Amino acid sequence: MSNPPSVRFLKFSLVGAIGIIVQLGALAGLGALRINYLLATALAVECAILHNFLWHRRYTWRDRTQGIRSFLPSLFRFHLCNGLISLAGNLLLMRLLVGVFNLPPLNANIATIAVCFAANFLASDRWVFRAN
Repeated sequence: MSNPPSVRFLKFSLVGAIGIIVQLGALAGLGALRINYLLATALAVECAILHNFLWHRRYTWRDRTQGIRSFLPSLFRFHLCNGLISLAGNLLLMRLLVGVFNLPPLNANIATIAVCFAANFLASDRWVFRAN
């Protein structure tokens, strides 16, 4: 049975909220290790991308997955869409917000996450976990 769009959006939001905690925790930890904020951002975003993919597959779009045979193709599509949106969006906006406007990295990262949110939902719903 398929989830109504509003339920799927709520599930997406819940997974994304936990992913934000994963991303910010990774960013804070990497920052404490004095890793450059752009490299730390890229690594933190990748942690969140992998976390979100696994939970979206298992929870948000569970009704659209076809077992193990769809795992790698959907992981590829997730990285291509959501990864590109999140990684490029985060890096470009972090460069602007931190590098130009001197915002603290964690505050700037929260803003970039919000900007990428809607595009990631649409890409996931329409392409990554598309209904067959």
